[in-house]
Amino acid sequence: MDNSVMFKISYGLYVLTARDDEKANGCIINTLQQVTATPNKVTIAVNKTNLTHDMIMTTKKFNISILSEKATFDIFKHFGFQSGKNVDKFDGYPAGTGKNGVPYIKKGTNGFLSGDVISSVDLGTHTLFLANVTDGENLSNDNSVTYDYYQKHIKEAPQKKSKGWVCRICGYIYENENLPPDFICPICKHGAADFERL
Repeated sequence: MDNSVMFKISYGLYVLTARDDEKANGCIINTLQQVTATPNKVTIAVNKTNLTHDMIMTTKKFNISILSEKATFDIFKHFGFQSGKNVDKFDGYPAGTGKNGVPYIKKGTNGFLSGDVISSVDLGTHTLFLANVTDGENLSNDNSVTYDYYQKHIKEAPQKKSKGWVCRICGYIYENENLPPDFICPICKHGAADFERL
């Protein structure tokens, strides 16, 4: 199978945020889907290795910041290429706070929504959360960023190396002649199928 066909699916990119006691955290996700309008419900899928995942499992609350085409690569690096287990992603970062007490991102976004989890499904590497939408606000009229737009206009091109493999998702370079079939990108957590030879 040509796994690159999966890149043709149209979907957006979001900053998922949560708060557990005094600690707030966020991560990049690409799986937000409205599943019903009345009542208003959404699903999100979150990688279990993310601290944000564990916070949502505990608190059952989250916010989604909808990234716009004005989002910069720095937002993706800040929320996607480092772990909240090692850094405080909200230390000095400009953010608003939803009615649920969870932060949301104002910069490079066009709106946010809040969710209360009502159920979850274990998907192996990820958890699928079903949630009631409890709040939301439009922040700008800018177009939402799609995954295709991110790949073509926001993501920085990888620096060329003489040999190795590059992650098509985030640009991480694995410098070795052979890529192990079970290799997981240390930055975006995608597998070997999402790497291509340099």
